[in-house]
Amino acid sequence: MQNTDNNTVERELELKLVLSPERAIPVPARLAYRTDDPYAVHITFHVGSDHPVHWTFARELLVEGVFRACGHGDVRIWPTKVDGRSVVLMALSSPDGDALLEAPSAQVSAWLERTLRAVPPGTESERLGMEDGLAELLATTVIPDELWLRDPWPSDESQDGEL
Repeated sequence: MQNTDNNTVERELELKLVLSPERAIPVPARLAYRTDDPYAVHITFHVGSDHPVHWTFARELLVEGVFRACGHGDVRIWPTKVDGRSVVLMALSSPDGDALLEAPSAQVSAWLERTLRAVPPGTESERLGMEDGLAELLATTVIPDELWLRDPWPSDESQDGEL
């Protein structure tokens, strides 16, 4: 497990790409969580090609998936046991294909715990500075009362016979 800096929590681990109930192949992967993107987790799969495969989805989805089945569509996650080992299964779907990946529960849970210490649930928006940004935006767009009282469109009628 490694921290590349105070703002990133990373973990290298080996997942299994499930090809059939009897066959799976190892896939090195990196889990990454960045405090500047507090709602997301990033997983990079090194599948033996020049281009690793990157997936990003909600941290909350992975947290819930460690305990119970969740997700729909492109990302579905659920806990199970395989040969007596606790694992987390991730079903990923894209236009390029589908994959079923098996991750060791203990390693994923330990990494998730570190992300939850870095940014506790419910505090993610504070990391984005949304309240400060919204307050700044509203402060710069407040229009003084006298502007609200003015007619925004000049009259089409001419005064004193002017054309």
